[in-house]
Amino acid sequence: MCGRFTQTTGDLPGLETVATGETGVAYPPRFNGAPSQEFWVIRRHPETGEYRKDRLIWGLIPHWTKDLDGGRKSINARAETIASLPSFKGAYAKRRCLIAIDNFFEWRAIQGQKAKQPFAIAMKDGSPFAVAGIWESWEHPETKKIIRTFLIITTEANELVATIHNRMPVIIAPADYHRWLSPLEPDPNDLMKPYPSEPMTIWPISTRVNSPGNDSTDIRDPVDP
Repeated sequence: MCGRFTQTTGDLPGLETVATGETGVAYPPRFNGAPSQEFWVIRRHPETGEYRKDRLIWGLIPHWTKDLDGGRKSINARAETIASLPSFKGAYAKRRCLIAIDNFFEWRAIQGQKAKQPFAIAMKDGSPFAVAGIWESWEHPETKKIIRTFLIITTEANELVATIHNRMPVIIAPADYHRWLSPLEPDPNDLMKPYPSEPMTIWPISTRVNSPGNDSTDIRDPVDP
């Protein structure tokens, strides 16, 4: 699964976007971003075709949900079943998105110890990369307020990530950004595969990452495992 990540700018090199955040509001980077928080999400406008960078909440609320407080808000969906599950298949076919992140975090169980060792996983060159997601709009039945949410799609881990966990986010290569965001292809299934290990790196970090309240750049500093 993917339950925590770092997002500094939300931009992807080579992909021009139109930022649509609230005018005059400064959005600080999230070094230890967690579910229920807002993040920059890149979507394709269905009419203009432009790529928009919007603030959405992590934790998907299906558009057909009647009660906002009823049921669990999914933060992940499995690539193997996203095209068939009723909660996700409509958004997967029509509302795919990209989330530009700098790294994600994962935890490895240690035999004989209760606490798990956290790790940061990123690209070797430190560049941001795109993870695949889907998004939804939910309208409050009384106030008519619109809430937009997203989740991250996961797949089997590559050889690098498999040393600590059996799942990882689906990473979309730059050459496939336009295809993933295009509404013309309802099921780009072949893109949802483990990303190659070679460009990526992994290192142990402090258990301070376990608390979302610890949200500073040093959360990613390496430690002795």
